Amino acid sequence: MNKKLIVAGAVLLGFATAASAQEGTVNGAAGGAVTGAIVGGPVGAAVGGVAGAVVGTVLAPPPREVVTYVEQQPIPEEEVVVREKIVVGKPLPETVRVVPIPDDPKYAYAVVNKQRVIVDPSNRTVVRVIN
Repeated sequence: MNKKLIVAGAVLLGFATAASAQEGTVNGAAGGAVTGAIVGGPVGAAVGGVAGAVVGTVLAPPPREVVTYVEQQPIPEEEVVVREKIVVGKPLPETVRVVPIPDDPKYAYAVVNKQRVIVDPSNRTVVRVIN
């Protein structure tokens, strides 16, 4: 019975933590631990904390300087349009050219479907959509 609660808690935790992942690693770990403790007791807290930290790290928001830099870049004359919806946590299609951010190589950006997006250049995953 306890194992079922722990598994159920971990699944629920994944959904809850993914929704708040933009807050970063610390909040992800804390939120995961609390949710895990409620659902699965001490073992659930440990599992939840680890899962929350992982999700929080993966989708940590870019620094304000990066966002400001991307907001200030001119819109390219050649419009890039893709059929897929641009979603945080999903990679951009390979056909989209991403531009590195000079002062922070952990991030790059692109303008797709008239939206500026900040991505992780190592895997092209969207970390923020700027409207």
